[in-house]
Amino acid sequence: MNTIINTRIPEFKVQAFHNGEFKTVTDKDVLGKWAVFFFYPADFTFVCPTELVDLAEKYEKLKSLGVEVYSVSCDTHYVHKAWHDTSDSIKKINYPMLADPKGLLARAFGVMDEEEGVAYRGTFVSDPEGLIKLVEIQDNSIGRNADELLRKVEAAQFVASHPGEVCPAKWKEGAETLKPSIDLVGKI
Repeated sequence: MNTIINTRIPEFKVQAFHNGEFKTVTDKDVLGKWAVFFFYPADFTFVCPTELVDLAEKYEKLKSLGVEVYSVSCDTHYVHKAWHDTSDSIKKINYPMLADPKGLLARAFGVMDEEEGVAYRGTFVSDPEGLIKLVEIQDNSIGRNADELLRKVEAAQFVASHPGEVCPAKWKEGAETLKPSIDLVGKI
C-alpha cells in the first residue's frame, strides 16, 4: 500500500451543489487555499447527516483559517439538492457538496468501496499547493468529529508556517510545540 501523504490532489472536474446552485468544481479551484475533502457514503442515510452538520458547525471557523470544505459522495448534484431541500439538518450546510456518481474522485483518493458502490468515510486535508497533509479513513459505521479535524487543520497550518517545529499529541493552538533535535532524544 502506498501513502498519498505529500502527493498532489488528483486532477478532477465534478458538479457540485452549493448555496442553492449547481456549479462545476475542479482541482484548479482548490489550489491557493487549504482544503478539506470530506467523503461520506451516501445522502439520505444515518451517520452521514450527523457528520455533515457537525462539520457545518465548524465551517465558519475553518473559513476564517482560509480553509474550504468539500463534502463528497457518489450521489449526483441533483440528489444533493433534493437532500438539502428536504432535510432541516442538511439545510445548515454552506460548503460545496461535490457529486461523484461514477466514483472517480473516491477511487482517486483511495476510498471507494467497490462492493457497495459508495465511498468510505475519508477525510483529506490539502495545503495551498494541493499537497495532501492529512488522511483519515475509517469504516462507514464510525462517525467523525469535526472538533478533532479542526485541531488537526490548525496543527497542519502551524507546522507549515513554522519550519522546524512539530506539534505533539493533543496540541491545540497556542500550546507549546517541539523543535526536534538531538538534545530532545530520550527526554520527552
